Amino acid sequence: MQGKVEICGVNTARLKTLTAQQMESLLIKANKGDDEARQQLIEGNLRLVLSVIQRFEKRGESPDDLFQVGCIGLMKAISNFDPGKQVRFSTYGVPMIAGEVRRYLRDNSVIRVSRSIRDVAYRVLQCKEGLSLRLGREPSLEEIAKELDLPVEEVNQAMDAVCAPVSLHDPVYADGGDPLTVMDQVRDDKNTEAVWMEHIALRDAFRSLGEREKKILSLRFYDGRTQMEVAQTLGISQAQVSRLEKGAISAMRKQVSVS
Repeated sequence: MQGKVEICGVNTARLKTLTAQQMESLLIKANKGDDEARQQLIEGNLRLVLSVIQRFEKRGESPDDLFQVGCIGLMKAISNFDPGKQVRFSTYGVPMIAGEVRRYLRDNSVIRVSRSIRDVAYRVLQCKEGLSLRLGREPSLEEIAKELDLPVEEVNQAMDAVCAPVSLHDPVYADGGDPLTVMDQVRDDKNTEAVWMEHIALRDAFRSLGEREKKILSLRFYDGRTQMEVAQTLGISQAQVSRLEKGAISAMRKQVSVS
């Protein structure tokens, strides 16, 4: 079948959908312990799981694994949802499903994070889910920090620590041509090609000097010694140090300009 995409053996093109009236009726029944209604809710909201896990498709994890974890989040959302509150199920379910997937990715990350930071991150994720339900929107870092009585910096650090790494080759934009990747947006104004070329030229120029000139420049500009201190170290006069230093610098300048 053209366009068929299977996840965990399920043809995603044939996933069921429920109307708003069906959702409301089934949620009320499931809240009262109706297992059949609960099963229909799970089957009728698998598209919701699918839409959530698509956010994490570039994390390098198997779509089947993410789908199964997302289904666990969906089942938790159905069990904990209160039909009496004037909140759409998707508003409550999406953060629950996403939170379950994030916990899975965090616990299975190749980058190991300390237990204390992971514990804070787990509290932050729980708080974020609760605030999302209460506020009906994504809470800010300041709101989460206030709720947990933690510094904003600690909340931000915990969230950053459990985020999955992003590949430099991940596309961030495409408009019919070659995609724009993360690498294209990363800019280092310090370690540019020009700076590296200058560094190489200076290194080669320095290597061309005699041993005494190298020693003088090293003592003067690396160790930060005065000409008098260099003269005492080498057993020569300050005038000789000054002359040799100027000659060495002049020779390096000429070689760099030629390069």
